[in-house]
Amino acid sequence: MQKLFLPYVFELNKCAKMFKKVALGISGGVDSAVAALLLKRAGYLVEGVFMRNWDSNYEAGFCSDEKDFEDATFVCRKLDIPLHRVYFIKEYWNEVFTVLLNEYENGLTPNPDILCNRFIKFDSFFEHCRNNLGIDVIATGHYANTSFGPFLDKYNENEGVRLLQPKDKFKDQTFFLSQIKQFSLRRCMFPIANLMKSQVREIAKKEGLINVANKKDSTGICFIGKRRFQHFIEEYIETRKGNFIDIDTGQVVGEHSGLHKWTVGQRCCLANWKNAYFIFKKDLDTNDIYVVAGTKHPAIWNNLCFTGTPHWIHSEPIELTQNNVLKCCFRFQHTKPLVACRIVNNSQGLTILLDNNVRALTEGQYAVLYKNGECLGSAKIKEVCRNLDFQTEF
Repeated sequence: MQKLFLPYVFELNKCAKMFKKVALGISGGVDSAVAALLLKRAGYLVEGVFMRNWDSNYEAGFCSDEKDFEDATFVCRKLDIPLHRVYFIKEYWNEVFTVLLNEYENGLTPNPDILCNRFIKFDSFFEHCRNNLGIDVIATGHYANTSFGPFLDKYNENEGVRLLQPKDKFKDQTFFLSQIKQFSLRRCMFPIANLMKSQVREIAKKEGLINVANKKDSTGICFIGKRRFQHFIEEYIETRKGNFIDIDTGQVVGEHSGLHKWTVGQRCCLANWKNAYFIFKKDLDTNDIYVVAGTKHPAIWNNLCFTGTPHWIHSEPIELTQNNVLKCCFRFQHTKPLVACRIVNNSQGLTILLDNNVRALTEGQYAVLYKNGECLGSAKIKEVCRNLDFQTEF
């Protein structure tokens, strides 16, 4: 067990002379608990901060944070570190939830986790800790790394910082961090960057953090809980019925109760049809949804999309400014493999051409870009080129 800690203690102690007090975002899960343990073992003054972003008094919402807060309290008492509870309910509503509702109403499929990290966990949280706790840096239990090292041991105030993938590629969370600001990232530690998830759980077990050692990872949108998304969202967006239309036959094959309840590639369980139908495209003007028969229908497999203005975490890649074409890798879903692509700037943002077709490219999602283990940044997908013949000189 001791061998697991020795390299981290060495790295942290080198940096401790520069940064002594750390505010750790502690969620009640195993990852932030082990991050707290590593920081504490290295002699840092650690302040645990538990964020509450959703008001559980809303009838339509759900929040598990009472149980999570109990687990966070257990961890902090075990490690003898103070725990603060802060509320970002207003900020979350304004910066994340209202954006989510607006985009659903406009036929898009947003990503609230990316927005939450940009505006809440690495913005409101960071500013709160600087202004109220007198901290030098923040830390989280994300599986991510930076060019300054997991513990800022390579910190250089004259350099920009790059967001890097962690050792555990399966748990890699840089996708969700692809919109965070350089200012916050420069003062952020990711203590578990060089650990596998299995090692994190092993450390928690051996150190007596039994409440969280085997706790399941949180998935989905936190405030929805076990409710179906379609039942949750109808509490906030007016239901407006429309038709499901087969794009190949033009035939009406069913009826839906709202564009906002569906996303590209999703299966719509329609009775009395031989083949399963999947969402192809939403029509805001007619309120109809076009569908295709079969998950392998070529209409939902595409390789060209256009984005809005990109957010580059460090700086715009030099290839775009010098050669006009950036060769890198792309994903728009956290769990999907990276796909090689070529990118050019256009008047609105980026044009992205993938080397291979991917299923269900979706407007409103983020095109997250990688090269040589670095997360370069991301841009929101504005338009997908579906089933069109085109020529390009990329």
